[in-house]
Amino acid sequence: AYNIHVNGVLHCRVRYSQLLGLHEQLRKEYGANVVPAFPPKKIFTLTPVEVEQRREQLEKYMQAVRQDPTLGGSETFNSFLRRAQQETQQIPTEEVLLEVLLSNGQKVKVTILTSDQTEDVLEAVASKLDLPDDLVGYFSLFLVRETKDGAFSFVRKLQEFELPYVSVTSLHSSEFRIILRKSYWDSSYDDDVMEHRVGLNLLYAQTVSDIERGWILVNKEQHRQLKSLQEKVSKKEFVRLAQTLKYYGYLKFDPCITDFPEKGCHVVVSAGNNELNFQVRLPNEQLKEGSFKVTRMRCWRVTSSVPMSNGPSGSSPGKAEVKLELAFEYLMSKDRLQWVTITSPQAIMLSICLQSMVDELMVKKSGGSIRKMFRRRVNGALRRSDSQQAVKSPPLLRAGPSGAPTDTSPLLQSKLSSVSLRGISHSSSASDMGTNDFHGNYAFEGIGDEDL
Repeated sequence: AYNIHVNGVLHCRVRYSQLLGLHEQLRKEYGANVVPAFPPKKIFTLTPVEVEQRREQLEKYMQAVRQDPTLGGSETFNSFLRRAQQETQQIPTEEVLLEVLLSNGQKVKVTILTSDQTEDVLEAVASKLDLPDDLVGYFSLFLVRETKDGAFSFVRKLQEFELPYVSVTSLHSSEFRIILRKSYWDSSYDDDVMEHRVGLNLLYAQTVSDIERGWILVNKEQHRQLKSLQEKVSKKEFVRLAQTLKYYGYLKFDPCITDFPEKGCHVVVSAGNNELNFQVRLPNEQLKEGSFKVTRMRCWRVTSSVPMSNGPSGSSPGKAEVKLELAFEYLMSKDRLQWVTITSPQAIMLSICLQSMVDELMVKKSGGSIRKMFRRRVNGALRRSDSQQAVKSPPLLRAGPSGAPTDTSPLLQSKLSSVSLRGISHSSSASDMGTNDFHGNYAFEGIGDEDL
C-alpha cells in the first residue's frame, strides 16, 4: 500500500490495484492517448529496489494526471481521492451535524453526510443562510486553526477532491475549524455580493472582523467614521469606506521567515490586490515594507520536508518537524529575475492565494466573470455549468522540492503540486526535480514595459 500525501498531510492510503482501477477508468473515459502510461504489473514478487521504482513511477503518474487540466479536474479522479480519503479514515457514510464558522464568530450548523464533498457542504451552508445560488461562487470554505488568543490561522482552502467533515475530524484536534469567507480578490466584485441582503451581511461581518484583528489599517478619524456608520447600521456605506483603507481584502499570514532582502529576516506577509505585501524586520531591527506583484512572478513552487513516520496517521499540519517553503521567481527589473523564499507553515495557503489571483486575472482578461459560476446537479453530484466562465480551483497538488534535505533523519520530500506516495514500510526520498514541479504563471506572459 502507498500513503498519498497532499501538502505534507496524509490524505489517503491506496493499493496498486486501486490505482490501476483508476487508470483503467480514466482510459475508458478519455482515451489511451490522453492518459499517461501506468507502471506495468509484475508476475513475480518485487524486490525492494523494484518496490521503490514502482513508488516513484506511481508518484509521477499521479502528478501527471493531476496536472492535466482535463484529467486532474475530472469527477473520476476527484471522486477516487474522496472515496480513498473516507476509507482510509474509516469514517462510515452517515448523517452528521457540521459546524461552520462565519467571520464574526457566529456558528452555522448544517446537517450533511460524512461523504459530502466541499461543494455540497458549501451549498448546505449557503442554503441555511439563504444566500442565493448565483452568489455561492463568491465564497469558499477554509480550514483554519484557532490560536490561543482566539484568532484564526488559515491552513488552506478546502478543495474539490476532499470531504470537509473527514478532513477536519481526521486531524483529531478541536483547534481546527471550517470557516466561510469570500474567495475573490477584486473588490469590484463586492458590488455583486452587496446586492443581496445575506451577501451584504457576510461581507460586512468579514470587514468588521478584519478591522478588529488589525488586518485592515485604520487611523483615528477613519475609526470614528466607521463607528458612526456602525451605529447607524449603514452596512453598505461601512464596506464602501473600508474599501478605501490600506489592506482591505487582504489575507494576513502569521509571522514567518524570508531570505529577502537578506537571509533570516522576520516578515509578515499579506496577500491581496494581486500582490504579496512584505513587512520585513531587518537584522538591525529596521522595519521595511514592499510588495511583489503577482504579474511579475514568472513561476513559483512549494517545497515540503516530511519526516518518515511509522505511525498510522502520518504527519499533521502545524507540527514543527514539517518544513514548508514557498519560493517565487520575480522580475526585479527589466532584465533581472530573482528567487525569493518564504519559510512558513502556511506556504500552501500562500500558493493557493497566488494561484487564485492569477486565475481571477485570466478570467477577467478573457472577458469572463466569477458571477457566472452557476452550479447544477447531474446525477446527484454538483457540477459547474459548462457554458459558464468559472475561476478554476488552484492546482493544489502541484509544485516540488528544491533538492535533497539537509537533515540527517530520513525525510520524504513531498511534491506538493504533486501528490507524493510512499511505501508504508520503508523510507524513500524524492529529490528529483522536473519542470512539472513549478507553477507557471500565465499572467506573467502578458507583462509589458508599462508593468515595469
